[in-house]
Amino acid sequence: MSTQTTAASASRPYDIVVYGATGFTGKLTAEYLVTIDGAEQLKLAIAGRNAHKLQACKQDLLAKNSNAKVETLQADSDDYTSLVNMAAQAKVVITTVGPYLKYGEPLVRACVEAGTHYVDLTGEPEFVEGLEHEFHDQAAEKKIKIINCCGFDSIPHDLGALYTVQQLNELVGPERAGKVPMKVEGFIEAQGSFSGGTWHSAITQFSRLKEYRNKRKEWHKSKTTKPTDRRRSRVMSPKVFWVNAYSAWACPFPSIDPQVVKRTAATCREFGPDFIYGHYVLVKKLPNLIGGVAGAGGVVLLSQFKYSRNKLLAIKDPGQGPSESQRAKSWFKVHFVGEADGLHVWTEVAGGDPGYGETAKMLAESALCLAQDSNLPEVYGVTTPGAGMGTALIERLNHAGITFRTL
Repeated sequence: MSTQTTAASASRPYDIVVYGATGFTGKLTAEYLVTIDGAEQLKLAIAGRNAHKLQACKQDLLAKNSNAKVETLQADSDDYTSLVNMAAQAKVVITTVGPYLKYGEPLVRACVEAGTHYVDLTGEPEFVEGLEHEFHDQAAEKKIKIINCCGFDSIPHDLGALYTVQQLNELVGPERAGKVPMKVEGFIEAQGSFSGGTWHSAITQFSRLKEYRNKRKEWHKSKTTKPTDRRRSRVMSPKVFWVNAYSAWACPFPSIDPQVVKRTAATCREFGPDFIYGHYVLVKKLPNLIGGVAGAGGVVLLSQFKYSRNKLLAIKDPGQGPSESQRAKSWFKVHFVGEADGLHVWTEVAGGDPGYGETAKMLAESALCLAQDSNLPEVYGVTTPGAGMGTALIERLNHAGITFRTL
């Protein structure tokens, strides 16, 4: 286990900086941080380009807790020096500024240079794999954690798979724990909407599928490291099937989540020598399933052409989001089925609004975990929520109302 605060970062002015705090999700994240127990002791800064918007955001935050310690910092994704200056003042930087393919890399570079932990909300595979290729070794050498996908993509799925594996290891017993092949399947149920920022990130990613494939080939060719053991970590081949237990169709869900789970399993020995994961969304009616698949295919196709891509981007503004009353009606559940050594376990991760409220909570608790907790895994570099924070973050989220339980 590791102590996350180095001698250099212990004396920094801020525990956490929220970059993009004037945006919809960034502001929700900052609001969460000023209203938690102990918020008065947290040294928080909000950052962005526009000084007037930052001051207005600060006043809104202080209206929620007048005793909170909130300062403002100006930084711009196009001004690398400002990003380094911002990162050097914090133990952890949160960023909600996307699409991350467009704006994210300079901030990660700045955090690595400054020796600062980093968390974000990206669900963009090209961005994440690019960071792992470019910055993993440097970040690991400095013993800092660059952790992507700290929202609904991919915390419920990544930590849910980890939690399920932990329950399986208890079932198989201490002598066989972490030594037997394991299978976990996750099934998503949710009601809610996604943000304008998420929509823009998805369209950007869809438009770059060819470039992403070419980059993956280059990254694979340039890899010089080899596995140090014989453990395998895999994702199940896509299939559609009926699940009696949920009275619904299970359809493969095309998100970054399976790849995040796969990376966690490849890093953490408790997943056993041969781990495989399946990732699905539950759809009650077959016509809805067919319509959803057709609609998703249409969006991917239209994203390939500039004119239709711009029309898609115009549907949602990047800073757009639902009202508080709309968010209150939203919820999610991810059901997991785990199997090892002929034994089975059923678990569930559940919470409220997945697109905004709970995403902001997950992101904020991830940053708090890195800034305050001393019992984290000795895993550094560009890593995953499960590998980099593990059980400590599960405990935090349980305490915050996102439940992990065995059924």
